[in-house]
Formats: sequence, structure tokens, C-alpha cells
Amino acid sequence: MRSASGKLLAILRRDLLTAVRHRSGFALTGLSLLTQLAAFYFLSRAIGPGFRPGGVEYFPFLLVGTGVYTFFVMTTQAFLSTIQEAQQTGTMEVLMTTSTPPAQLVVLSSISAFAGNLVSLALYLTAGVALFRAPIHVNVLSCLAVVLLSLAIAMSLGIAAATLQISFQKGSALLWLLSSGVWFLSGAMFPVESLPRPLALLAHAIPLTYAVEGLRGALLAGQSPRGMASVLGALAAYGLVLLPLTLWALSYSLKRARQNGTLSFY
Repeated sequence: MRSASGKLLAILRRDLLTAVRHRSGFALTGLSLLTQLAAFYFLSRAIGPGFRPGGVEYFPFLLVGTGVYTFFVMTTQAFLSTIQEAQQTGTMEVLMTTSTPPAQLVVLSSISAFAGNLVSLALYLTAGVALFRAPIHVNVLSCLAVVLLSLAIAMSLGIAAATLQISFQKGSALLWLLSSGVWFLSGAMFPVESLPRPLALLAHAIPLTYAVEGLRGALLAGQSPRGMASVLGALAAYGLVLLPLTLWALSYSLKRARQNGTLSFY
């Protein structure tokens, strides 16, 4: 445990120093964030105050939904990029011969980007509240519970993308699925209840739907953990199933790829 934490700190320090050397990236990220927020703010004004999905104003509804969705997509991208970069630079085999278990190494190598995406989500929500006066009614305990459970699911999706990339060189397929179909079904931009019944049922089989719904309930409606029991239960169930399953799949795919000599195939 101590060895893993030491490796994690070393990776975080390395990536932080790299980010500091490329400070222009922070400015571009900030500009992109503000532009996106402004677009959603004026979109909500164009639609008008009469549209209140779930009883809340449309701008904060969009703010939370798009923030959570973007966090999931970027986290999946972070894990996928870690594998693709190692494959393209020819360092995949070298990394797999270290004393660190291969699956743990993949997770550790992606963790700084994972943390950065979480910080970006927090800044996105804070900027929406501070600059565009999005009304919120926070229940801190509910918010923490939703975030922690959502982290496990987001990490599971990232690990799944890494596994697909190692096994079939198709990790981008999961990223495409998130970017095309899942956003439509997750309720990021409009209520799931407005979908036809078959699609609404499908939406409730997607863990991202519960992450979006849960954070909206915790941030915008101030719901207590007891009042969100069904959402928290669904998030916990998905996390308990997906995280161990994807970690096992990643370990197995790395083992098979080493045996077949396909680690660097991309």
C-alpha cells in the first residue's frame, strides 16, 4: 500500500510539473470553459423561464448535466490515451516488465488526468454559479455521496476503454458510444422523462443517468441522502459490479496480450 501511494505521488508530481511547463494550456482550457458556459446560459435565456425541467431553471439543469457528462467522457479519454500513447511510443512492453502489477500501472498512469478532470468539473460548476448566477441549494452529504460513487463508475468506464484498446485496438469505440448515444439518453441536456418509453427505460439502464440525476438532486434541489436512496443505491450497485469486473478484465487482457505479443498493437 505504501509503495503504491509513493508511486502515485511520483506520477502526480511528474504530471503537475509537465502541466506547469505548458501554462498556455490552462488559459485555453479556461477560455473554452467560459465559452461553453456562455453558450448554455444564452441558450437557456432563448428558451425562456417557462421551461423548468424537474422544477429547476434550465441553465443550472444544463450546467450540472453537461458538467457530469463531460467529466465521464474526459475520464474515459484519459485512460484510453494512456494506453494509446504507450503503444505508439513503443514503451508498453517496458512498462509491463516493471515490478508494479500491469493493471495497477495503467490506473496509476491515468490517475493525474482523472484528478484533473475532477478539478475541471468543480471549476466548471463554480464558474457557472459565480459568473452566471446559477441558483443552487446544496446538500453537502448527498453531493459527496454522489461524487464518490460516480468516481468509481467513471474509473470503470476508463478501465473498460483501456481493456478494449489492449484486446481489440478498439478502445475508441466506447468513447464514441459515450459521445454519440449515451449523452442523448443520459438526460444531460433534457429530461429523460421526455423520451419515448422504450428509450426512457434504456436510459435508466445507463449509470451516467443516475450520476447526472444524483448531482442535480444534491446541488439544485438539496435532497437528503435518504431522499436520494434509490439513486445512490443504483450508483453503488453499478460501482460494486463494474469496478472489480473491469479491473479483472484489464488484468486478463494485459496477460493475454503479453503472451500473444500484441501489447504494442494499435
